[in-house]
Amino acid sequence: MADPFPPPRLLPSGDSAVTVEFSRTIDETANRRVLALDHALAAASLAGITETVPTYRSLLVHYDPCVIDHATLGANLLALSAGTLAPETEVRRWRVPVCYGGEHGIDLEDVAKALSLTPDEVVARHVAATYRVAMIGFTPGWSYLSGLDPTLQMSRRQNPRLATPPGIVAIGGIQTGIQCLAGPCGWHLLGRTAMRTFQLHRQPTFLLEPGDEVSFTAVDAKMFAEQERAAEGGELIAERIAA
Repeated sequence: MADPFPPPRLLPSGDSAVTVEFSRTIDETANRRVLALDHALAAASLAGITETVPTYRSLLVHYDPCVIDHATLGANLLALSAGTLAPETEVRRWRVPVCYGGEHGIDLEDVAKALSLTPDEVVARHVAATYRVAMIGFTPGWSYLSGLDPTLQMSRRQNPRLATPPGIVAIGGIQTGIQCLAGPCGWHLLGRTAMRTFQLHRQPTFLLEPGDEVSFTAVDAKMFAEQERAAEGGELIAERIAA
């Protein structure tokens, strides 16, 4: 039977890494193929692979050229990438509390005006969707989520902020995201969550993983403050929900 998907492009990335590119645009199927290859490589335990880094549309594979050469690695990557996508199993699902608007979501009013919606409508549409963690990157725990309601999609800010607080929940383009640490951001800030997607001395250190599903629930400022205190003590805050 013919492979339903075109083979990925193998792009050398220095002398000890190769990028396996499944698409040149953000694409749900491409991201599923990235994660499927990542899992397949982990299961295959191929000698010489030192690290893999999944992104929206490609997988960066680091390897030791003294153990496996580029041609052999490339052949294995193409073989593992071929075939249909296996159905996802054991998907972890999380419910994440967010305090929307006010001092915690300083762009909510402007987003609502730009989209000809009320702030309550923006929040309602944002919490109604089920999101998928497509990748982790930029800063530790920064979670890029696919699945944003098309009616909430809008260009990123023309002037990125140099400093934003930890735990922001924001939208930019076709994505929504959770920024764990304080830092710069060019997205529109809808709210904040007390959940730490990254906490150095906690187990697990990284809470969300690519392939996880996420939904949001709105909480008020008082609840957010209580959850912030609990998160500082190591509590996960996010709720793991049954399939």
